[in-house]
Amino acid sequence: MRQLKESDIGNGLRTSTPVSSVSWLGWRVIAAVLGGLILRFWMLFAFPQVSGDALIYGNLAKSLLLHGQFAMTDASGVVHPTLIRLPGYPLFLAACFRLFGVEHYNAVIFTQIALELLSCLLLADFVRRIWSDRAGLNTLWLAAMCPFTAVYASAPLTESLTFDMICLALWSLQRYQTQQSGLPSEVRRWGWLLLFTFAISYEALLRPDGPLVAVALWPALLYSRRPGAEFAPALRRALLVGILAVLPFIPWTIRNWQIFHVFEPLAPRYATDPSEDPHRGWQHWVGTWCLDFTSTYEVYWNIPDNALDVNTLPERALGTGEERAQTLALIADYNDNQEITPAIDARFEALAQQRTREHPLRTLVILPFGRLGDMLLRPRVENLTIDLRWWQYSQHGPETRFSWAYAALNLIFLILGIVGFCYRPRYWPYMAAYITLRCALLLTVEAPETRYTIEFFPILFVMGGIALQRVFRKRSVKKA
Repeated sequence: MRQLKESDIGNGLRTSTPVSSVSWLGWRVIAAVLGGLILRFWMLFAFPQVSGDALIYGNLAKSLLLHGQFAMTDASGVVHPTLIRLPGYPLFLAACFRLFGVEHYNAVIFTQIALELLSCLLLADFVRRIWSDRAGLNTLWLAAMCPFTAVYASAPLTESLTFDMICLALWSLQRYQTQQSGLPSEVRRWGWLLLFTFAISYEALLRPDGPLVAVALWPALLYSRRPGAEFAPALRRALLVGILAVLPFIPWTIRNWQIFHVFEPLAPRYATDPSEDPHRGWQHWVGTWCLDFTSTYEVYWNIPDNALDVNTLPERALGTGEERAQTLALIADYNDNQEITPAIDARFEALAQQRTREHPLRTLVILPFGRLGDMLLRPRVENLTIDLRWWQYSQHGPETRFSWAYAALNLIFLILGIVGFCYRPRYWPYMAAYITLRCALLLTVEAPETRYTIEFFPILFVMGGIALQRVFRKRSVKKA
């Protein structure tokens, strides 16, 4: 029998002996899971997050249970059909409310914590199978003990289930295409394939950007198949996966057409119903100056219905000379009624076009990439009790030091992920494609939020686990 080489491991041609599997499922795995459980429960009690978007999803879930409609119920009890969110997460909440009681958010969070820790195990097993037991254990520790993802498990938001579906998609894809000896039966292989289909389809039902996972991973069904496997059967199965994954969106699209008379297979970009004005002029103007989450929080989220404080705007938002005068006059007119009327929005649009013509490089290149950098590198303290302007050391020194430490930890995860890609483990092109596609999408976002890049972390954990295994292996060889 040919001796297994290290290069074969990178291509997914590894086998785990019973001894190594037993070792991998030992106390170190239990310790990682317990550590992750403690971290998530601490996050739950230290930083409760049932507010904002969580209440919107809860409202939708209650309407599903009480009225059988995907709708928002206002304070007077009137039900208003809506399409501002996809049905995936409200359905999950409705199931939890049915089992544990309406608005029992702690039960929802406990369920999310359990699912996320299970997903960490699946992700670790995925790495163990494509690389090594040690790399899988590294991945488990990274995923279980990462505070950036753990904090979202304790929030009734889509991020936690999104993490779960990415992990499930990677794991089931590898199980379907396993290259180990003793191939599973055809029935079991179809089971893995259907599990993969469920993961990419439900991921797309959670968020409008969810289909990117399917776009990135679906080609692996064709181009990462087992050696000797024929292309035609693989193509038939891949097409079937695509059809099944799209099926849940058909009734959703029909429903939106019947109620709102619009073709909307996902959810609107600006989370508005057809009867609402998305204020595109305002959105475009924000995109000509907004660079960081501070502006998103202080300005973007508060408009309309609140006064626009000029002091919260950076100088680049105001411009100079005539442009500054136009901007200040426009803000003053808006503040009169604190409403973005069609006329006000048209003026914002004209100002945005003018700024784009005068500063095309800044508006179309520098600011979009700057916002992406802010989402990737900013300290992920948005869910913690940290001052928004954390960098002002003279006002809150301990919070500043903590934020810089969080930024350093985030940078370590990014560096480990990059190093892991250098070893090109199996499925690396598809995981890289997902990150690339998502970055391209985020370049179109006018107001950055760090949570938009939390979906990168399952892949960073995979690559980080592999990178750590290779780095420590080289160090042990040198010592020997």
